[in-house]
Parts: sequence; structure tokens; C-alpha cells
Amino acid sequence: MTKSLIKATLISTFFILLCVSNGCTQPPRDDRLIISGPFETISLDLARAGFIFSRLQIVETLVEVNNEGELKPGLATSWDSNQDATIWRFYLRPDVTFHNGTTMDAAAVVKSLQIALSKPTPFNRQLITNVSAIDAHTVEFRLQSTYRPFAAVLTNYTTAILAPASFDDKGKVIKLLATGPYLMTEFDPPHMVRVSRFNQYYGAKAHILHVDYITGHRPESRALMVQGGSADIVYNLDPASVKLLKNSAEVSVNSTAIPRTILIKLNVADPLLHSLELRQALSLAIDRKGIADGIMHLPGAEANQIFGPSMGIWHVSSLPVPAQDLNKARALLAADGWQPDSNGVLQKQGKSFTLSMVTYANRPELVVIATALQAQWAKLGITLDVQMENASAIPLGHTDGSLQTALMARNFANIPDPLTVLLADFNTPQGGDWGAMNWNDPAFFRLLQQTTQATGADYESDVQQLSTHLAQTLPMIPVLYYVQQSAVAKRVKGFSFDPYERSFRIANMELHQ
Repeated sequence: MTKSLIKATLISTFFILLCVSNGCTQPPRDDRLIISGPFETISLDLARAGFIFSRLQIVETLVEVNNEGELKPGLATSWDSNQDATIWRFYLRPDVTFHNGTTMDAAAVVKSLQIALSKPTPFNRQLITNVSAIDAHTVEFRLQSTYRPFAAVLTNYTTAILAPASFDDKGKVIKLLATGPYLMTEFDPPHMVRVSRFNQYYGAKAHILHVDYITGHRPESRALMVQGGSADIVYNLDPASVKLLKNSAEVSVNSTAIPRTILIKLNVADPLLHSLELRQALSLAIDRKGIADGIMHLPGAEANQIFGPSMGIWHVSSLPVPAQDLNKARALLAADGWQPDSNGVLQKQGKSFTLSMVTYANRPELVVIATALQAQWAKLGITLDVQMENASAIPLGHTDGSLQTALMARNFANIPDPLTVLLADFNTPQGGDWGAMNWNDPAFFRLLQQTTQATGADYESDVQQLSTHLAQTLPMIPVLYYVQQSAVAKRVKGFSFDPYERSFRIANMELHQ
């Protein structure tokens, strides 16, 4: 971490402490829940910020997901497909009202989806050749090829349904009019969203009348907010804040394992990363147990593959848990011609082994882990330059080719079928923004395409082969499985964390004084 970054952190923390001690923030009211997280509310466009509107239960999708990752009815009560899974029909709830009082019907759903499919999505938009209304309550999708996990695609927030009045004549979202149990009442980007209960909601009515979401950029500030009573729920805490809050009588800490993995993204085209043996050396130098136990205080979180134990058949239980082995790592490096100089720095043909790593602050543990990696790779003579940027620097660096490595917490369940994620991130040598980069593996690509049409035992076998192959070839290096750390004020009743990070579940909570 740079000296300027450390200085900025100290100054920020000082002013937060001063603000809390002098009452700069008002305590939450009996009818208002205050939530703080690190994510900025930058736009009304679902393609850019739909995740926060989904979590605040403003927007809803045709298909929902339960705690086990199984699909369940959302705005569609059911769905089916033809035999080869190229035509899909979704049957809509008949009693749904948009936040402006208009009725949701198939025509409104089709318009919303057509606009959504003209913008970036975490799946291949070319898969869908046509979406149309069959009748007032039936929407049909036609696909260019067989795609058995298609229903899972429609759980993603980018496909949430908005009323026709949400858009201008160019398809730009000018007002967020959706179907959820809460409606937006104030939008102050990038810092705040205010919502109130929607009394015409078709399902069970929410208990809490009003909710504010406030962006808190630093984990220390969020911890101080909930500790001082100016917030009720805070998300994405760092290890130091968790330790602090566990000693508070007025706050409880919630730790939930979720389908997210902390990974090192690699530009495999880079000469320092192109060889499997070099990637293996980098992986062997990582003391995952030390990071999990000593830094994160999460024993057992060490990752030996991309998909964690919560990912069902995608997790290969027979794979060994990696242990740090510096001697083997040194041997692999030496075989590639890398030798330490008198200062212990690896050299080859007059060049040192130096890597740059981008990471971001809204997952606060990433900076801590990046610092640990810096120290652990230094034992091999590898210099790691860690740069803290906005998360957007990773897809930008992927696109323009400037990225060398990145440490990130990859969500493998923003669509609750990992196959859809692999198709987006590992299906071509170019890879996806948050997946592999310049990794060319034709055998894997063929198996991935084969899996899209497999069923039953064949599907499970293909899945296990895909996961094993990724673990052995290391287009990305897994470090830890993710545990979400949240803090909740005692007055909040009914809190639970959605492992698929789709909803804050505020409609199920109550406030007790």
C-alpha cells in the first residue's frame, strides 16, 4: 500500500471518529432502517447499478433463487421449453402492479427485456434471437441453440422488469418504476438511495416503512456507523472491524459463506504468466492457511479450486487442499531459467521477476490479502507492485490488454448456474472481463460447449471435468473461499444474509426498540 494511501486512510478515519463523537449523523427512526455498504449508486440503468436496486427489493426478475441456488417462481409463476431447449415460455403472475399503478403484462415485460438485451449483460445476449408476447400473460424466448440452463439467466438483475413509463423514447431509464415490495422515493447518486414500502405489492407486505441505503466507502466508517447507532446494518467488513464489533453489546456480527471466491486473475499472454509451471510456482508460494487463519480469522477458507463447497457438483471434493511449498516453487522457477541474485531477487536474462497487481477497496479484505501475497511472493524473489483502484479498472485492463494480475472476489452466482458464468468468462481465448484472460485451451472450450446440451449423469460428469481442468491448468489462481461479514444492530429482527447476494431481505425484517 502506498504512503499516500495510508495517509488518506488515517485522515479519513480521523474525521469519521470526529463526526461520530460530535453527532454528525442522526440515529435511525423507529420507522426507518439505515443500511450502509461500499457500493455506489451510480445510475438508474440496471446494466450499471441494478444489483443495488435488486438488493433493496425495488426491482424483481421473472425467476428467483432460494438459499440452495435452486430456481423458484418470481414474476413468472412457471416456465417450460421445447424438447431441444431452444424455445422457452414463461407464464406471468396475473396480479402484479408496477410502482406507478399500471398493470404488468406480457407486452410490458417484452419491452423491458428488449431494452435490457440492448445493453451489457453477464451472459451472451446473442443467445436470444427473439422475445415476444404470446398472450397477456405469456412471454416466449427463441434461442439460437440449445441452452438448458436458460431459466437461470433470467434471475440476473440486468433482466429485472421495469414499467414502460420507466424509459424515454431512446430506452434510457428516467424513473425506476418496478414491481418490488419497496419503491424508490429519493435517488442521490453516488451516495444514497431512499425507498418506502409499496402498499400495492402483490405479495406479503413489508414491515418496515422506510429504508435508506448510504454508501460508506471505508470499512472503518461503516463499523463506526453501526457501533455508534447511526446505521442498523453494514456490509463488507474487514477483519479488524469484525474483531471490534464482536465485542459490542449492541451489535451482532453475521458471517455467511457465499458462492464467491477470492482469485488472482492472470494475463496468460504475459511472458511471466504464460507457462503453466510459472503459474504453479506462484500458486505454491501462497500460504493460504496462514491467510485464512492468521489474517482473515476464517479457518478452512483455503481455496484449491474456483468453485467452493457451497457450489454443489461444481466443487470437486477429491482435489487436495494446496499447501505452501517454497522449495517446489523455486525448482519450477529455476527450471524456467530464473535464479536469485545476491539480494535474492529473481533474474533471467538481465530482467527481474516483477508483477503488478490491481485490486479494489469495496471488498476490504482484498487489500489485506494482496499485502500478504506481496510478502509471500517476495520469499521467492518476486516483486509484486499492488495498486488499489476502482473495481472498474479490472475489466478496463482486460479490454485494453494492460492488466497483468488482479486480486478480486468473483461472484459465481450472479446467475445461479455456474455454467452460464463459465460460458461468459472461459469460452474463448479472450475470456471475460472477470474471468480468464488470453487463455487458449481448445479442449476445455469443446467440453464447455458439450456441457450446455448434457443432462443427468453426463452433465455432472462434464461439470466435474471442467472444474478439475481449471484447478489443474490455473488460468486463474484461487486463494480463499469468501465469507461475507456483516454487522446488525440489536433492534433489527429477522435479519438473514442472502448467499446469492440478490436481496438485502429487508421486507422480512422488523424494527424493535
